[in-house]
Amino acid sequence: MKQVLLAGESWTSYTTHVKGFDPFYTSVYEEGAQTLIDALNGSGYNVTYLPNHRAITEFPFTVDEMNQYDLVILSDIGSNTLLLHPDTFNRSQRKPNRCQTIRDYVRGGGAFMMVGGYMVFSGVDAKAKYGRTAVQDVLPVRCLDYDDLMEHPEGVTPVVLHDHPALKGVPGDWPFFLGYNRTLPIAGMDIVMTIEGDPFLAFGEFGKGRSCAFMSDCAPHWGPPEFVNWEGYVPLWKGIADYLTAKR
Repeated sequence: MKQVLLAGESWTSYTTHVKGFDPFYTSVYEEGAQTLIDALNGSGYNVTYLPNHRAITEFPFTVDEMNQYDLVILSDIGSNTLLLHPDTFNRSQRKPNRCQTIRDYVRGGGAFMMVGGYMVFSGVDAKAKYGRTAVQDVLPVRCLDYDDLMEHPEGVTPVVLHDHPALKGVPGDWPFFLGYNRTLPIAGMDIVMTIEGDPFLAFGEFGKGRSCAFMSDCAPHWGPPEFVNWEGYVPLWKGIADYLTAKR
C-alpha cells in the first residue's frame, strides 16, 4: 500500500462575544482534511495526517525521512510552519530548511501536491509565501508576490483543457467552486484545467519526480458540498495520486 503524508487543514478559532456590558470568550479547534483522507484511504493509499500544530515539529526534516512516503501533500499550511521550528524561532538554533527538503525530495523521485486554500501558494495577505521558498522550484505554476485569493460567492466552474491520465474516470460535469488561488502558468508545465482563465489543475516533472497544483480547496468553504459530495470527488483524488506516484 502506498504511503501518503498530508500536512495542514486545521485551525483554531478564538471568538469574543459581547453581551451588553459583559464580554466572554470561546475557542474551537477544527480540521478540514477528513473527506480527502477518506477518499485516499478508500483508494488504496494509507494517509498519515499532520495537522498544522503537529507539522511544526513533526514534518520530516530530511529527504530520507520524506522518502518513507510515496506522496507528500500540503493543504492550507503556510511556509512559516515548515520554516520556523520552535528551536529556531524561540531558541535561535539552526534547523534544516524543510522547503528545500521538499524540493530535493521531488527532484530525487518523490511525488508532491499542493492543494489550494487561504494558507498555500501566496495565500491571504501573501502570508503563505511559497513563491519565495524552494518549493516554488517544484511547483508547476508560479505563485504571485501578493494576496492570491479569488473569492467567487456566485460560484465558478473549472474547464478541462485536454484529456489527462489523472482525470480518467472523473465525470465531465464539474461542480462549481466558491474561490481559488490565482497563480501564473509556467512554460513547459501541463495546465490541464483552468478557472476564470487562470490555472486550476497543473502538473510538472522535476528531475525524477512529479508535482501537482490544485488551486481550490478539498473541502469547504471554497469546495462546497456540491464538490465534496460529487461522484467525481474520489476518482479525482485517486487519479491524481495514481498519476503522481506511477513508476516512470
